Amino acid sequence: MTETLEAAVEAADGRALPQPYSYRRREVVEPDWRRFPGWAEVTDEEWRSAQWQRSHCVKNVAQLRGVLGDLVADTFYADLEADIAQAATMSMLVPPQMINTMAPEASPAGPGSLTDAFYADPVRRYMLPVLSDRRTDWTSHPHATRDSLHEHEMWAVEGLTHRYPTKVLAELLPTCPQYCGHCTRMDLVGNSTPQVEKLKFVAKPDVRLEEMLDYLRRSPGVRDVVVSGGDVANLPWNRLESFVDALLEIENIRDIRLASKAFAALPQHWLQDDVRAGMERVATTARSRGVGLAIHTHVNSHQTVTPLVTEVTRAMLEAGVRDVRNQGVLMRGVNDSVDKLLDLCFGLLDGAGIMPYYFYMCDMIPNAEHWRLAVWEAQALQHGIMGYLPGFATPRIVCDVPYVGKRWVHQVHEYDRERGITYWTKNYRTGIETEDAAALERTYEYYDPIHTLPAEGQTWWHQHGADSVAAAEASHGVHS
Repeated sequence: MTETLEAAVEAADGRALPQPYSYRRREVVEPDWRRFPGWAEVTDEEWRSAQWQRSHCVKNVAQLRGVLGDLVADTFYADLEADIAQAATMSMLVPPQMINTMAPEASPAGPGSLTDAFYADPVRRYMLPVLSDRRTDWTSHPHATRDSLHEHEMWAVEGLTHRYPTKVLAELLPTCPQYCGHCTRMDLVGNSTPQVEKLKFVAKPDVRLEEMLDYLRRSPGVRDVVVSGGDVANLPWNRLESFVDALLEIENIRDIRLASKAFAALPQHWLQDDVRAGMERVATTARSRGVGLAIHTHVNSHQTVTPLVTEVTRAMLEAGVRDVRNQGVLMRGVNDSVDKLLDLCFGLLDGAGIMPYYFYMCDMIPNAEHWRLAVWEAQALQHGIMGYLPGFATPRIVCDVPYVGKRWVHQVHEYDRERGITYWTKNYRTGIETEDAAALERTYEYYDPIHTLPAEGQTWWHQHGADSVAAAEASHGVHS
């Protein structure tokens, strides 16, 4: 390069403006769990044990205090207890792996030294919600419902939701190795809380699973099965393998997706020898029959991508799984900025080889308004992340519209910004609309959090919220 050209390049660099987001490859690290008093003597071997992780899950405030000790102030524990008593829709169940990703960069320095870091931590915000997180003006939206996506109405048989023409959701069990505060299936999954008496499956597990398989054998139009729950990591491997093997015997099933947040929250499960060997058997059969077998996980913050997550992703891909994809949920205070979303997406891609796939808007379940974003905020985030990631790894931000399904946030048909009401259309009939001639002609509503609206909109909801709910129930009465 000549001196003149070198000088021109230096001058151009000097005039360059910074990009809105600066890419930086982050080192994937496993935080030192020994920084917490309750785990000071835990060995590497114990930490890698799925059995140890499960048996040391934190299920109540006393157990959390046993881990954190006085590094977190009593005010935090009281705040957590108040939420359990007054607001939580999910019971507490957090594996050590997840707790260890909370406040990973904060250094313990005496009593109360981690309090602020825990309050601010994004993983803590959805795994250990406290009462002071919640809104006091609109704790729940007037249109919030326990089964916000009306999945139970669309059960073809118990636990098998047939919402889309070619796809079904098989809820094999109602438990997980961990319970997320924002769970969209909070009416079914987990233990009952003071606020929510959980729905229970009626049929025995073996009967339910066989009924699902029978339905799929009689439904040649279905080609794609999401195997979920709950979390398939809580199903004994031999039962999961048996179910997947049966799916692979059905000629029209061409894609099978195993859904497990435990892939990141409890990777030790998926690294067990019997699970790895079983996955290789299933993946080999899937490949021989031309069926795509993938794993879908749920990571919401880059700090939960640790070396164990990297290891389990590689193990599953080596076993023959076609892909590992992430389906996150947009939540305020967790991943509600372009920087946070891109940090997470690059962390998944670079750190673990996981494909960013979807980010869902948080569903309209009770007591979730402090997490939910407005559609216009989601649209801005989708715009903001474009162009940084490879096209194949740029996640779609979607709104799961009641009675419709997933819609890219820019697909909204109409938007009343003052009242925060979006109207959506669809191009297929769900399983409960096979005889509904008007299903493809009407519009369907989704509602922004009321606190994000202008003053006029908030006033309207104070005055007309009950009428709006009554009108919506009447318009969808055909589905009741």
